[in-house]
Amino acid sequence: SVSMAVASSASQDPSLRSLAAYKPKDLAFLAIVDSKGLYRFHSNPDLIGSAAEDARYPAILANGGNVEGRVALGTGEQVYEFLAIFHLQGQPMILDLGLHTFRADAVIRKARVNMAILLLLLLAEWVFAAIIYRYALREKSHLLALARREHLARLGEMGAVLAHEIRNPLGGIKGFAQVIEKRPADERNQAFAQSIVAETVRLESLVAGLLDYSRVAREKHARVDVRELLAHSVSLVMWEARGRGIAVKEDLRDGLTLSCAPGRLGQAVVNLLKNAIQAMPGGGTLAVSSRKSGNRILLEVRDTGEGIEARDLDRIFEPFFSTKAQGTGLGLAVCRKIIEEHGGTIAVASGRGRGTTVTLSLPSGGRPGREKEHGGADSGSGG
Repeated sequence: SVSMAVASSASQDPSLRSLAAYKPKDLAFLAIVDSKGLYRFHSNPDLIGSAAEDARYPAILANGGNVEGRVALGTGEQVYEFLAIFHLQGQPMILDLGLHTFRADAVIRKARVNMAILLLLLLAEWVFAAIIYRYALREKSHLLALARREHLARLGEMGAVLAHEIRNPLGGIKGFAQVIEKRPADERNQAFAQSIVAETVRLESLVAGLLDYSRVAREKHARVDVRELLAHSVSLVMWEARGRGIAVKEDLRDGLTLSCAPGRLGQAVVNLLKNAIQAMPGGGTLAVSSRKSGNRILLEVRDTGEGIEARDLDRIFEPFFSTKAQGTGLGLAVCRKIIEEHGGTIAVASGRGRGTTVTLSLPSGGRPGREKEHGGADSGSGG
């Protein structure tokens, strides 16, 4: 732009006197050399008319083209120099233009500083990300270690409870067997033998409960009629209920279906029915109902038994916890595991002297992701 302004001024004033007043902010020097090698104009007036001693000028006049780059002045300052040919009244002239680089250098320095800051920020971001990743790995490892320790602690606790549960019937079996061994003709042996059978059945029930609780469900899901499933489950416990003087009431809606593993879900319902029957040793009423609420199927088992103490409600789903003297403590734990396998929840409402109501909530359309239990899911009757 400066060279174009000089050429325009020279075309309007061939004497070049007007250039003396042209002093742009970045101009270091300005010179115009004619074809004879004389300065026709120079920002230093003392050089006008003198011979130019720059060896580049003849080559530029001969070959044409532009020359540009940084050069050092006598003062030591680095300036940007631009040499080009322009014509004045038909004669070729060389325009030698020198510009200060203060502002350009400031822009370059600022750009370099900004680039350095950006690189430092990127480096800090990568370092920070690496630190976070490392801490995340350590946290994950720590959580896994805690989970393993907790799992081992639970296994130890379960093992201790299991050893206690097994040792008691084994002690009884051993004692009765020793009596029979010493007195084979004793008339009480029949009662002792019956006690051995009863304790063996108790052990068998304990082992079966453990297998149910620990096994992975492999039964295929199928679309089943809820009324048929509940009616079949009730029929399995009907004789036991009548034998205890318990009236069974059914309120089963038609047209309700859900996708489930029929055997596993039926097992959970039967467990709940047996719990309800055992909670009413002196008779009572056992009510079974089903209904739909939104996209959920609700199955309800209600008894008029003794109910559960409030202090026990938070523990009834724990394996081996039971409020019954001969209970294994696995019934409700197995029930909750089966219901959670189907993406459902189990809720219990109970109180001493008010009976117990167990509500199963299952998705009607199939098994979604496992859901968390509702607030009442940790209350129920002892298994």
